[in-house]
Amino acid sequence: MPFKVLTPSLSVSPQLTEADVAQAARDGFRAIIDNRPDGEEPGQPTAAEMKALAAAQGLGFAHVPTVGGKITDEDVALMAHALADLEGPVLAYCRTGTRSTTLWALTRAGTEPADTLIATAAGAGYDLTGLRPRLETRMTAPTGARPERADVVIVGGGSAGLATAASLLERDRDLDVVVIEPRDTHDYQPGWTMVGGGVFDVKDTRRAEATVIPAGARWIRAAVAAFMPDRDEVVLEDGSTVGYRALVVAPGNTLDWAAIDGLPETLGQNGVTSNYRYETAPYTWELVQKLRGGTALFTQPPMPIKCAGAPQKAMYLSCDHWLRTGVLKDIDVRFHNAGAVLFGVKEFVPPLMDYVGRYGIDLQFESTLIAVDGPGRTATFRETAGEVTRAFDMIHVTPPQKAPPFVARSPLANEAGYVDVDPASLQHVRHANVFGLGDGGSTPNAKTMAAARKQAPVVAENLLSVLAGKPPTAVYDGYGSCPLTVERGKILLAEFGYGGKLLPSFPSWIIEGTKPQRLSWLLKSEALPWIYWNCMLKGHEWMAHPGQRDAA
Repeated sequence: MPFKVLTPSLSVSPQLTEADVAQAARDGFRAIIDNRPDGEEPGQPTAAEMKALAAAQGLGFAHVPTVGGKITDEDVALMAHALADLEGPVLAYCRTGTRSTTLWALTRAGTEPADTLIATAAGAGYDLTGLRPRLETRMTAPTGARPERADVVIVGGGSAGLATAASLLERDRDLDVVVIEPRDTHDYQPGWTMVGGGVFDVKDTRRAEATVIPAGARWIRAAVAAFMPDRDEVVLEDGSTVGYRALVVAPGNTLDWAAIDGLPETLGQNGVTSNYRYETAPYTWELVQKLRGGTALFTQPPMPIKCAGAPQKAMYLSCDHWLRTGVLKDIDVRFHNAGAVLFGVKEFVPPLMDYVGRYGIDLQFESTLIAVDGPGRTATFRETAGEVTRAFDMIHVTPPQKAPPFVARSPLANEAGYVDVDPASLQHVRHANVFGLGDGGSTPNAKTMAAARKQAPVVAENLLSVLAGKPPTAVYDGYGSCPLTVERGKILLAEFGYGGKLLPSFPSWIIEGTKPQRLSWLLKSEALPWIYWNCMLKGHEWMAHPGQRDAA
């Protein structure tokens, strides 16, 4: 059927068939949004069935069910969130296409005149003239009681965003700080490796977002749709705006599960797992315990990714369990790494290779996972000699990662899509009152929670300097930490900065970073989670106070 174009990034349609989904993929669409509640009429495909059809074509999918004539502001916010989260162009559908068009128009109200939205819909064959009062109301009175302006707006309520908010408020309690974050839960993601190794309970890695917002900060539970740095404003998905004197962008990194053909529909079953997701990290440990023989594959995609050592951590902890239970000799372990080296800092490679030898791991470099057939238990890799398909009994997948789409398409992004900042000051290279940090920043170093812990105080000090009309003086040295869990009870504590420079936090007589040690394990398993929840997110900068520029 012909799809109706609303914008270059969004088209709408009546109910899709399997053939229509295939046609959408051929036409270049990257995602589908289903705006129908399940069971709306007899014979209607369910959202789960449509998601499977979309996944089979490599398309993203979101279900935003709405009832005709009863579209709520919450429906509009969910639609706006789906449009921002999915890679476009997107095809949305309902029974006739009218609801999808209505939802789109309401997401744009506040940023485009009602006449323009009605005319665009009419051009696609949909009459929205009856919607005019609501479109015009949203133009003048955005939904929800939200602040029009704040001293500091922080986009992202993850590790980097909340640590920065806490550091700012520790320095100046009179600041009006707003955190914009759509999720209602907050995760301690470094703990998921330990969940996959049977050390942590996954429930202990998650808390309600409301409980970790720093005292004195205000939380807007919404998603950002766009940045307007020339006006010192961010646009929310419902069309409302929040102004600022200074902006901190800490959006994290996007896990691109759909970039691997067949992965979304099989993840969490058929022996396919990943420690990069809250829901599947426990499945890793389940698979490890059950595997008594066969082939176990572990993958690492091209950089940049969250914690470059995490794919190996999953492998080493799994191998250690198999070694302790006497089954490792019957398991063929392979590490498929898209890169050309085991680890990017050379000093840590020899001790890691000792464990590769101990566990009998087959290293496959320049080997990138491109497809997974869960029911068939096969994985396909792109290698220098061509594509290779291998059978598996278990596969741990590290997903490809990219900058969040709403950042990548913004005026704040560099060519790679990340927030374009000076690597030392973390100040935006074109907008002096904008700062970026965390996994969504452009700094050329490891994307780790430890990096965010060191970056937050630098941003706090430099932002306050800018608000006071002074130049930034605090300096970030690129510090990042990767506690490599090479076996249960021992960790290789890799700490390094820009250019691979070793930056140990402790004297070598306490912790020698190039040697696996019990004390490093206790640091990760016992101390770091407590430090995260009780220090980093509360502005207590234990061993994280920023350095300063040398006086000229």
